[in-house]
Amino acid sequence: MKSIISIILAMTLLSTPCFAVVRTIGKGESMSIDPASIPANLKSNFATMKTRCIKCHTMERTVVAITTGIAPITGQPFDRAATRTYGIKMLRKPDSNMNKEEVKAVVDLMNYLIEEAAR
Repeated sequence: MKSIISIILAMTLLSTPCFAVVRTIGKGESMSIDPASIPANLKSNFATMKTRCIKCHTMERTVVAITTGIAPITGQPFDRAATRTYGIKMLRKPDSNMNKEEVKAVVDLMNYLIEEAAR
Protein backbone atom coordinates (compact mmCIF):
# COMPACT_ATOMS: atom_id res chain seq x y z
CA MET A 1 0.00 0.00 0.00
CA LYS A 2 2.83 2.40 0.88
CA SER A 3 4.51 1.83 -2.50
CA ILE A 4 1.24 2.48 -4.35
CA ILE A 5 0.86 5.82 -2.54
CA SER A 6 4.48 6.67 -3.39
CA ILE A 7 3.88 5.88 -7.06
CA ILE A 8 0.70 7.97 -7.16
CA LEU A 9 2.47 10.85 -5.44
CA ALA A 10 5.41 10.63 -7.86
CA MET A 11 3.08 10.55 -10.87
CA THR A 12 1.18 13.56 -9.55
CA LEU A 13 4.37 15.55 -9.02
CA LEU A 14 5.69 14.67 -12.46
CA SER A 15 2.46 15.63 -14.19
CA THR A 16 2.11 18.94 -12.33
CA PRO A 17 3.78 21.79 -14.22
CA CYS A 18 6.57 23.43 -12.25
CA PHE A 19 6.99 27.11 -12.93
CA ALA A 20 7.79 30.24 -11.04
CA VAL A 21 5.22 32.95 -11.07
CA VAL A 22 6.25 36.55 -11.31
CA ARG A 23 4.41 38.07 -8.38
CA THR A 24 2.36 41.12 -9.12
CA ILE A 25 0.45 43.64 -7.06
CA GLY A 26 -2.49 45.84 -7.97
CA LYS A 27 -4.93 45.50 -10.83
CA GLY A 28 -5.49 47.25 -14.13
CA GLU A 29 -3.48 50.39 -14.64
CA SER A 30 -2.07 50.19 -11.10
CA MET A 31 -0.62 46.69 -11.67
CA SER A 32 3.08 46.31 -10.97
CA ILE A 33 5.70 43.73 -10.12
CA ASP A 34 5.75 42.98 -6.40
CA PRO A 35 8.93 44.72 -5.18
CA ALA A 36 9.39 42.03 -2.51
CA SER A 37 9.94 39.48 -5.29
CA ILE A 38 12.87 41.40 -6.80
CA PRO A 39 16.32 40.14 -5.69
CA ALA A 40 18.49 42.63 -3.83
CA ASN A 41 20.97 42.94 -6.71
CA LEU A 42 18.15 44.09 -9.05
CA LYS A 43 16.34 46.50 -6.69
CA SER A 44 17.98 49.58 -8.21
CA ASN A 45 17.07 48.30 -11.71
CA PHE A 46 13.46 48.03 -10.54
CA ALA A 47 13.56 51.57 -9.18
CA THR A 48 14.82 52.79 -12.56
CA MET A 49 12.08 50.89 -14.38
CA LYS A 50 9.39 52.27 -12.05
CA THR A 51 10.45 55.87 -12.57
CA ARG A 52 11.45 55.88 -16.24
CA CYS A 53 9.05 53.47 -17.95
CA ILE A 54 5.85 54.90 -16.50
CA LYS A 55 6.51 58.26 -18.12
CA CYS A 56 5.03 56.89 -21.36
CA HIS A 57 2.96 53.85 -20.34
CA THR A 58 1.66 52.05 -17.28
CA MET A 59 3.57 49.28 -15.55
CA GLU A 60 0.60 47.05 -16.42
CA ARG A 61 1.82 46.94 -20.01
CA THR A 62 5.25 45.72 -18.92
CA VAL A 63 3.78 43.21 -16.45
CA VAL A 64 1.45 41.77 -19.11
CA ALA A 65 4.32 41.44 -21.59
CA ILE A 66 6.55 39.71 -19.04
CA THR A 67 3.93 37.36 -17.62
CA THR A 68 2.37 36.34 -20.95
CA GLY A 69 5.41 36.48 -23.20
CA ILE A 70 3.42 38.62 -25.66
CA ALA A 71 3.77 42.37 -26.16
CA PRO A 72 0.24 43.70 -25.57
CA ILE A 73 0.29 46.38 -28.29
CA THR A 74 2.00 44.53 -31.15
CA GLY A 75 1.09 40.95 -30.25
CA GLN A 76 4.70 39.97 -30.94
CA PRO A 77 6.71 37.63 -28.71
CA PHE A 78 8.18 39.36 -25.68
CA ASP A 79 11.49 37.61 -25.05
CA ARG A 80 15.16 38.49 -24.58
CA ALA A 81 15.44 39.70 -28.18
CA ALA A 82 12.39 41.91 -27.69
CA THR A 83 13.74 43.46 -24.48
CA ARG A 84 16.93 44.37 -26.32
CA THR A 85 14.94 45.86 -29.21
CA TYR A 86 12.70 47.84 -26.86
CA GLY A 87 15.76 49.00 -24.93
CA ILE A 88 17.37 50.36 -28.08
CA LYS A 89 14.07 52.00 -29.04
CA MET A 90 13.84 53.70 -25.63
CA LEU A 91 17.46 54.84 -25.84
CA ARG A 92 16.71 56.54 -29.16
CA LYS A 93 13.43 58.06 -27.98
CA PRO A 94 14.17 61.70 -27.08
CA ASP A 95 11.53 61.95 -24.35
CA SER A 96 12.64 58.82 -22.48
CA ASN A 97 15.56 60.65 -20.84
CA MET A 98 17.28 57.26 -20.38
CA ASN A 99 21.00 56.75 -20.74
CA LYS A 100 22.73 53.49 -21.76
CA GLU A 101 23.27 52.36 -18.17
CA GLU A 102 19.60 52.84 -17.28
CA VAL A 103 18.42 51.02 -20.40
CA LYS A 104 20.80 48.15 -19.68
CA ALA A 105 19.58 47.97 -16.08
CA VAL A 106 15.92 47.80 -17.14
CA VAL A 107 16.65 45.25 -19.89
CA ASP A 108 18.60 43.09 -17.39
CA LEU A 109 15.65 43.21 -14.97
CA MET A 110 13.11 42.35 -17.67
CA ASN A 111 15.26 39.44 -18.85
CA TYR A 112 15.42 38.13 -15.27
CA LEU A 113 11.64 38.44 -14.93
CA ILE A 114 11.06 36.72 -18.28
CA GLU A 115 13.23 33.80 -17.12
CA GLU A 116 11.34 33.60 -13.83
CA ALA A 117 7.99 33.66 -15.62
CA ALA A 118 9.10 30.82 -17.89
CA ARG A 119 10.02 28.49 -15.02
